[in-house]
Amino acid sequence: MANEASRCIDTDPVSRAIPIVDLSYTLGDRANNCQEGETPDHENQVEPRPVLPWLDLIQHYSHLVMAVVDVATEVGAPPRPHPVLFANRYFCRLTGIRTEGGHLDLSFFDRLALADQKALRERFRRHFLSALLQHAYGQSGLVSQRLLHEPLVVALPDSETGQMRQVELRLRTAEQGLCITAISPELEASLTACWAEPPSREQIATQLLSKEPAFKQLLAALKPGNYTVSGQILIEGIDVTERETSKALIQLLVGHESVLGTRRFDQANALMKQLFSATDSFLLSAENNQAQLFTELDQPEWQIATYAVADLQGSAFLRATERREVVNVPDLSLDCPTPCEVDMLNQGVRSLLLIPLVMRTAQLGDSTAQMVGLVGITSPKPYAFDQADCSRAMTLIPALTAAMRHSVQDRFTNIHPSVRWRFEEEAERLSLGLPPSPILFEGVYPLYGISDIRGSSDERNRAIQKDLLTQLRLALAIVEAADRTVNNALLGQLALDLVDYIATLEAGVTVDSEITLLRYLQDDVEVHFAYFAQHSAEAEAAIARYKAAIDADHGCVYAARAVYDETIGHINGLLRDTWNQWQQSMQAITAHYCDLEATDGIDHMIYAGQAIDPTFTEFQLKSLRYEQLRAVCDCARKGFALKAAYDTDMTITHLVLVQGYTVDIVHDETTERLFDVRGTRDTRYEIVKKRIDKACDAEKGDRITQPGMLTVVYSTSEEWHEYERYLRYLHREGIVDGHVEQGTVEPLQGVSGLKFARVRVNPE
Repeated sequence: MANEASRCIDTDPVSRAIPIVDLSYTLGDRANNCQEGETPDHENQVEPRPVLPWLDLIQHYSHLVMAVVDVATEVGAPPRPHPVLFANRYFCRLTGIRTEGGHLDLSFFDRLALADQKALRERFRRHFLSALLQHAYGQSGLVSQRLLHEPLVVALPDSETGQMRQVELRLRTAEQGLCITAISPELEASLTACWAEPPSREQIATQLLSKEPAFKQLLAALKPGNYTVSGQILIEGIDVTERETSKALIQLLVGHESVLGTRRFDQANALMKQLFSATDSFLLSAENNQAQLFTELDQPEWQIATYAVADLQGSAFLRATERREVVNVPDLSLDCPTPCEVDMLNQGVRSLLLIPLVMRTAQLGDSTAQMVGLVGITSPKPYAFDQADCSRAMTLIPALTAAMRHSVQDRFTNIHPSVRWRFEEEAERLSLGLPPSPILFEGVYPLYGISDIRGSSDERNRAIQKDLLTQLRLALAIVEAADRTVNNALLGQLALDLVDYIATLEAGVTVDSEITLLRYLQDDVEVHFAYFAQHSAEAEAAIARYKAAIDADHGCVYAARAVYDETIGHINGLLRDTWNQWQQSMQAITAHYCDLEATDGIDHMIYAGQAIDPTFTEFQLKSLRYEQLRAVCDCARKGFALKAAYDTDMTITHLVLVQGYTVDIVHDETTERLFDVRGTRDTRYEIVKKRIDKACDAEKGDRITQPGMLTVVYSTSEEWHEYERYLRYLHREGIVDGHVEQGTVEPLQGVSGLKFARVRVNPE
């Protein structure tokens, strides 16, 4: 095998160009190199070591990815694996192939994502296309070297560490290239249909980019069995994990959306820790005379510690921000002069890498106040970071600064236009050194409504059940196939376990089924795939079917749930778009705050009043309430086509909650919502909002919301008189039916005395 590898690589101009530096020398060389009059030090001279063969250096010690694949197939012959003439240790480690296997089979491609598999096959096909064109037209170089050697970045799990590595691969052919000596009539016809005359290099490049129908047909015909070919292809690559991780991190940070407080931040934080092999991270922000330290950033609730800026004097934090350069603290136990650093040391932090961000805040009037930010990564080990980490961190400063600036600006730009003025006013007050003032809107009228997708939980459970049954049955097929060959008692028991799980799941899904069964498959079945495949070709084929059914993003079978997610997303999008269209006419009535949330359906929360719009009048309030009912009815009409468009039992119900008195709302930075109601009286309204859509009729026991109907919930006779008139207007417009059903809402926890009215919404 070694001789074959040597012969194969020696035909490659790339390998011949590799300089092999021999750093050994003989005693005579050492003596000859002495300066005139200098006596050789024979006592300290080292015995010469044998020179390690250069191929062994590449095979065992190179961190490049290298393999030479022998390509040989004939017209009409069935496809067969291409033998590997040479593969260095790092290639085998990443791809999972064993050198004694002697061939590059599907086990390598199966470790790649589907998109990477497709792209790599495309790179191989370009080399075969180049050989085909040379055979057909007698002209070499029709496929440009740039396209032949175009790099491809693929993700591969390191078989030793389990970590995902990003590898940039290139394919190269030997000096003489691949040699095609015969092609099938099918391939010849496809070639003629694509180019009646010999094409130019520019035409080839254009087709490879655009792939017109005739060219697609040619590529489809360019498959083993349609040509006779011989030659070798060199696969070479380099680990670019750090480069690609930095690239992905920067793309996240400089995106158009705010990073802080979103799922994007979780992704960026994970990439940051991965890039520096860090254990944890933190944020430090300082404005005026106060600094806040945010830790446990991977948790739903960040931990916040507050320090006076004066207490940070002499700290590594201020050294980083004052110098505006990355600071590496190799051992915090030797350098912790401030309470903040002592607290971090007590939490187990030993190494720090501090990345400073110093910028001006969003322009607010003539304010030029500066905001100092700092991103830190930590490790419980001393000397965890080095100069290479510092250099890498320096390249991230512009992107991190942009992300922080974007997030600061989003404190204003993402706030609803009707109330943004108050936040900007408060920001300007703070920039002038004035004490903070509550952002409060008193005496506003609440208008709440919900369009709920009923049956979504049952539909999702059915989707979970269907996906899990599919995956369990695929796993059972693998175990049974292996058992037929291996005849092992433990395999038989494993098969019986799977049969039991399938029977239990067919009876129904429990709350923990999704997590428990997937964990079982990963820990008790999938870990043995390599053993099963090694002893049973039938099991190996079943494993390939299992892996083909696995969704790459979710790591499990996700077909039915994907359909469910798409359905819910479409319904939510339809309802949201409908509501947003109505918001234009509603805002034209009076400027008001509107918060829209989409989960399984949508719910909206409106606050309107003179505190938001100084020109607000009672007529505008009534107009807004009537327009709200018209908008909800339009959402109901849009949902009527749901059953025809999707094979689902899900329906949509619609409810509007009436409250005749005002509430006070205040901004609280410690909660997720922009506004919270203030006072115990207003809390009652919040309780009703959370529970009303599941409420039942006190007399009949059925739900007060019904598919295709509009339900109005109210408390007083005055509220009913107003909304009775609105329902009459809706009937006059032909939007709802004239028959009104009424009843009493069963008592909710802490709330009783609510009544409801229900009317059927007419189709458009």
